[in-house]
Amino acid sequence: MSIKRRSLILGSLALAACARVPASPTGPREPITLDQAFAGKSIGAGVFRVDLTGAERRFKARLDGRLVGDRLTVVEDFFYDDGEENQLTWVFDRAGPGKWTGRREDTVGVASVVETGTDIRLSYLADFRSGDDVTRLGFEDVIYFDPDGRVINDAIVTRLGIPVGRVRFEMQSI
Repeated sequence: MSIKRRSLILGSLALAACARVPASPTGPREPITLDQAFAGKSIGAGVFRVDLTGAERRFKARLDGRLVGDRLTVVEDFFYDDGEENQLTWVFDRAGPGKWTGRREDTVGVASVVETGTDIRLSYLADFRSGDDVTRLGFEDVIYFDPDGRVINDAIVTRLGIPVGRVRFEMQSI
């Protein structure tokens, strides 16, 4: 393999590795916790973008979060522009100061949640079904308040560790 080709491959892999975690937003932000972000009722809209093709899938969602003790349950009703609808339910358990674990119907193993003060980091694997096929995707989310008080969820989506897409979901309490 030539040095030029090897450098190109290594450079591409290095860039891909850097893009596996969303950057924290810049500028002053309000503190946020998982229960602040998701307890109560909210609505939102988002888009999933495929990096390679530029294809987009838009959706709206209704969320209903209930905190009981150290357990936060969030029911998510999704409505996609192509007519598909589905419901998923997160169950988060407090695992210590600023830490939670979570599960949803499609997660593989346990999701890890860390509250950093001005953002929340959520990391998990999920199996997505399309017909008879199942695709395992990794999600690295950063969740924060924007200056208008909306909750923003930015995510990098990976497949086999390689970034393949991005999600942006903006929600507000109702």
